Amino acid sequence: MALRQLTPELEERAKQELGEDPARRQADIDAIKTWLSKQAHLNANTEDQWILTFLRGCKFSLERTKEKIDSYYTFRTLLPEFFTNRDPLQPELQEILKLGICFPLPHPDPNGRKIFLLRVGQYDPSRIKLSDVMKLNYINMDITLKEDDRTIICGDVLIMDMRGVTLSHAAQVQPALLKKASTVYQDAYPVRPQGMHYVYAPATFESMISLIKSFMKDKLRKRMSVHGNNIENLYKDIPQRCLPNEYGGEAGPIAELAAAWKAKVESNRDWLLADEQRRSDERKRPGRPKTTDNIFGVEGSFRKLDFD
Repeated sequence: MALRQLTPELEERAKQELGEDPARRQADIDAIKTWLSKQAHLNANTEDQWILTFLRGCKFSLERTKEKIDSYYTFRTLLPEFFTNRDPLQPELQEILKLGICFPLPHPDPNGRKIFLLRVGQYDPSRIKLSDVMKLNYINMDITLKEDDRTIICGDVLIMDMRGVTLSHAAQVQPALLKKASTVYQDAYPVRPQGMHYVYAPATFESMISLIKSFMKDKLRKRMSVHGNNIENLYKDIPQRCLPNEYGGEAGPIAELAAAWKAKVESNRDWLLADEQRRSDERKRPGRPKTTDNIFGVEGSFRKLDFD
């Protein structure tokens, strides 16, 4: 399959910011494919476009690309709570999709960054598990990796809306789960996180935000902003025209935007079901198999997070 053609603007950004060399690009892809052919423990996607996505996310370092691909498929085996039962038509995911809890906005910002919206207070924690919200978030990211070259080259921004968050929501944010989610995002996905904006965050949840920050690498932590109720601060980084109407924006109402993304996810159902089989087989890994304990630590060593 031929590689997708970039616009001249994206081609130039890929050269300048990622070190992409069109003359060397296919050789780099072939080097990773050769390496994958020797990894008996990895059942990986070997399509050129998919491999190129990981190369771009690793700024064309072959060694970093190998590490990230290995981590990507290893976490799919070690974390079934995120990476199994990914059928978007199953009731749990349908409910999250209908509520518009997490989805990307349709238009990039002026810097070309994709904007992801996560509305963590918009579900009933007695009905929906946070791990299922995270599962859908990774589905959204996988579809983006598969289809959206601009996001891989220009990066992404997350808006975390904490309106409606209660102690019952907070009780689901336990350190073990959060550490797993943070590690997967930072170590396995070939993305370029450019900013995280927490809006409508009540002061009473400072401990939750501190916990989230504790699992971030320094670079990502420095790109995190907490705005409280001052939505005007958000506009300094993300123009209103890119935001849903409910945030003083012009992109359309959340209900319509979420419905459009729901249709997109459902249209990828066959690919998601087939792709779920791609993972590591730790029985075939040379040397010591990887386990949740030796990567994340023993879950029992984490204290539960209590909120006053």
